[in-house]
Amino acid sequence: MEGCKGNPSLDMTIFPFFIPHQGCEQRCVFCQQHRISGVPNAPTPAQVAQQLASILPPQSSGEVAFYGGSFTLLDVSLQRDYLACVTPFIQAGQVGGIRISTRPDACSPEVVARLKTGGVTTVELGCQSFSPEVLRLSQRGHGPHDARQSVLQLRNKGMRVGLQLMPGLPGGDFAEARYSLAQALSLRPDFLRIYPTVVLAGTALEQSWREGHYAPLTLEQAVDLCAELLWHCRNSGIPVIRLGLQSSHELDGEGAVVDGPYHPAFGQLVRSRLWRRALESAARSSGGRQVQVAFADLSDAHGHRRSNSDYLMRQFDSFEMVAADGVMRETFIMLGRNYDVMSQACYLQPLSTAADSMDDGAPAFIGSL
Repeated sequence: MEGCKGNPSLDMTIFPFFIPHQGCEQRCVFCQQHRISGVPNAPTPAQVAQQLASILPPQSSGEVAFYGGSFTLLDVSLQRDYLACVTPFIQAGQVGGIRISTRPDACSPEVVARLKTGGVTTVELGCQSFSPEVLRLSQRGHGPHDARQSVLQLRNKGMRVGLQLMPGLPGGDFAEARYSLAQALSLRPDFLRIYPTVVLAGTALEQSWREGHYAPLTLEQAVDLCAELLWHCRNSGIPVIRLGLQSSHELDGEGAVVDGPYHPAFGQLVRSRLWRRALESAARSSGGRQVQVAFADLSDAHGHRRSNSDYLMRQFDSFEMVAADGVMRETFIMLGRNYDVMSQACYLQPLSTAADSMDDGAPAFIGSL
């Protein structure tokens, strides 16, 4: 089970099932879902029903999720069987609905109507990028317009929509990542997932990397970039429910990740970067060298392995963080003044929805295939 936090309408429990590569008619250059999910084979509808009977609580507003693959490209009879095996639990009030993930070009009106009838309440679209060139180099097989059209179709049926983005794909750069996020935010999704591209063993991207045609983001670049993207999402009121690939035994195993910004605590690294920006900004403007934060925020404020504390000590020679009662989450007190983390971590460069904004002088550190 996993939690889905960041927005009251999304505070629900997810009961996930993985169907890696199922329904995928082609293999994208970056994809290796067996390693990502740790699941070698998709469960049958009967196995899903059997497991749900053992794990679902008597009452829940959560969702049964079918992750991985392209659900709407499965054989129609198999789609219906998967959805039907969840129906009795929805009717019993043990779960509130079904979540599926699929491709942006696999949501025709007919498909969306079938999902709605089958109890689907949320659809996650693997957009990855809104740059036609990046999508082409990644061998996605669809264009940016497909995502826009699918969001419209799903919204018309009253379903929640989540979008997935992958900064650092072949042909991309900082400007492309900002542009793709601007396009995604303009569609007003219910939530986003942001996965910086990682080179996984056994992918076409690994071969390109070995041949010297592709260079992924470094961890530091990815943290900096995703902190900026997260700030814009928060500023737009769109929750990001996942930053970076989820740590697993398979991903953490030797040789699974060949290169790129994989880190088991990537989400904390990104949140901590916003805290670092905020604390440094307030310290420089106020002259304060001690800060009070909420107990629940102390870990992010200190940074992973106290990296923020060490950084601020280098900048100011002395800097102290303490947890205190009465401090609101994502705020801090310095010299008796209350500060908001998001305001202090402000990024001055706005996102642009103009296509020509992708040529803004940002470093093009990502190779192409």
